Amino acid sequence: MKIALGPISYCWEKDKVYTFYEKAAQSQVHSVYLGETVCSRRREVKLADYLAIARQLNAAGKEVILSTMALIEAQSEIGELKRCVDNGEFIIEANDMAAVHYASEAKLPFICGPSINNYNRASLDILHKLGMVRFVMPYELSRDWLTKVIETQPEFDIEVMGHGYMPLAHSARCFTAKHFGLRKDNCDTLCKTHPKGMLAQTQENQPLLRLNGIQTQSAAYVDLISEIPNMKALGVSYFRVSPTALSSIELADELCITLTQQQVPQSKHSSESCNGYWFGEAGFNQVSP
Repeated sequence: MKIALGPISYCWEKDKVYTFYEKAAQSQVHSVYLGETVCSRRREVKLADYLAIARQLNAAGKEVILSTMALIEAQSEIGELKRCVDNGEFIIEANDMAAVHYASEAKLPFICGPSINNYNRASLDILHKLGMVRFVMPYELSRDWLTKVIETQPEFDIEVMGHGYMPLAHSARCFTAKHFGLRKDNCDTLCKTHPKGMLAQTQENQPLLRLNGIQTQSAAYVDLISEIPNMKALGVSYFRVSPTALSSIELADELCITLTQQQVPQSKHSSESCNGYWFGEAGFNQVSP
């Protein structure tokens, strides 16, 4: 099994993004996803910048994938998507069907991202015929679902997000701008002041969700590290770490070393972790296997 770093979901300052990928280049991580996936108003790092970073990562021996937006809302975003697909150097992670369409039309291989709703093998086989080489399982699906779907060995790779905050939904409205009484089109990129999103709590002060601009995430982070041996036996090829901070690279690096030494990785469960979806329960539950 290989370790992959997912795209950064948050609006980090440009210097922090560069520092993150410099550390990623020095790590043992196999695959690195990069690109803006949440909101096109986040212009700290542009496509040209990501392409320059991608070349540096590629020179360091990393498999590099350009991730596309999960919710396309404007014609300008279609243009950016097409430029991303037609970059001529790197494959893409298609996070909506428009990206699948353009990649397929150009006869380019692509990775099907977790925000595309794929709930059966028939649809996955169709996507494979269109050029899909890897499938990232949607977060809310379970181990049992995956077991049934890949009972007949597929010709494409499987990736599971195993660590990080789960994106649960995307909206045309921006919750962060709304919280500060601003219009979405004049938000002043307030997401920069919340590098891990804004925590929303219940009236009983229990953590419920994490608001990240137009994206709603889980309040607890999923931790499936202890399930890596079972995933390998199942046929999962890639374990994704979704970045939450610079320390995510250290975590991914530790996993690479653990797997190289054929040791059994162990989760460090806390009150902020969860694993319910993988075991077919409510997502925020912490289940003992």
